[in-house]
Amino acid sequence: MRSSTPIGISLGPVSDGTHLRQAPVLDELGFSSLWIAGGQLDRLDHVDDLLRATSSARIGTGVVPLGRYSAADVVALAARVGTDRFVAGLGGPQSARPVTDLLPHLDALDAGGFGPEQRLLAALGPRKLELARDRAAGALTLLTTPAHTAEARSVLGPDRRLVVHQFVVDDGDAVRARATARPTVGFLVGVGGYRASLRREGMSDVDIDTVSDRLLDAVVAHGSRAAVAERIAAHAAAGADEVVLSVLAGEGEPDLLATARRWMAAEELEMI
Repeated sequence: MRSSTPIGISLGPVSDGTHLRQAPVLDELGFSSLWIAGGQLDRLDHVDDLLRATSSARIGTGVVPLGRYSAADVVALAARVGTDRFVAGLGGPQSARPVTDLLPHLDALDAGGFGPEQRLLAALGPRKLELARDRAAGALTLLTTPAHTAEARSVLGPDRRLVVHQFVVDDGDAVRARATARPTVGFLVGVGGYRASLRREGMSDVDIDTVSDRLLDAVVAHGSRAAVAERIAAHAAAGADEVVLSVLAGEGEPDLLATARRWMAAEELEMI
């Protein structure tokens, strides 16, 4: 069963090449895009590898951290692989002035011929979203709720692309699902931008510091396939152009491919 909302999936490069065996299966299952998580992007030619391993799905970077990689690196990557199936998701350097410090990188990309229409920016707060509207084709978000998606759409306007990355635990046991998600979410909330975004969404410092059940339930979809489908549908209704599943799996829970196969066969996709 296919959804009218494009659904992508995130996968991480693995030293033994597991991701290259997973990629063609995910492509054949019908995912619109495959995304490399930024924290796992130890070299840009992972994009080349995944493009060779697939034939239809777009390959996205979620995200290339500018500062760690230069504008020249990104321009060279795009020149090498083309832009027909490559989606350049870019992130600013982690700094005290994330918007200001990102501007020279965007200027360098423009000068290198890799213009706004060819890139998406990781953006959570209003200023970053405005930058994604003005200096890119749209925004990527992570660790957000459908309410944030609606706010992001209002800032971006109707003509910019909004790709929402949604954590998913394919487990009907809420306690176990939260335990699976807590380490990953706990790491991310230590990053200033995510912490500030969650505060804007109404999370308290206690919620953030303890990675509370309330926070986890807000930003991680878990439970039945219907519950996950409802979350994706809520993002789509709020203005997401595409929703990317970032599957977290613990011991005894379905792995990436098992979840992907279950999801793409699910009748619940009819509601999206």
